[in-house]
Amino acid sequence: MSVNENIFKIVKQIPIGKVTTYGAIAKAIGLQSSARYVGWALNSTKLSSDIPAPRVVNRLGELTGKMHFPTPTYMHEMLESEGVVFIGDSVDMKKHLWIPPLIN
Repeated sequence: MSVNENIFKIVKQIPIGKVTTYGAIAKAIGLQSSARYVGWALNSTKLSSDIPAPRVVNRLGELTGKMHFPTPTYMHEMLESEGVVFIGDSVDMKKHLWIPPLIN
């Protein structure tokens, strides 16, 4: 399985109402310092409907990928519709963070 396929496999596992981080995905696939690569891979999907990319945020819960969606508010609206709570402009990470399992 390719690196990108592993990234997509993890993103598809993120439960509704939860988020994970680019860094947590990178760590899960054995690419400890490759959070930016994860973002690049997700952007390459061109918003495939079976990959819930809005559920991936930065380590602070900020919606740094929002510019890759149809509107600037799309990511926020999608997360909110799934029950994700925000503190200001950031996801409440204490409540919604999901840590992916390591892929061997």
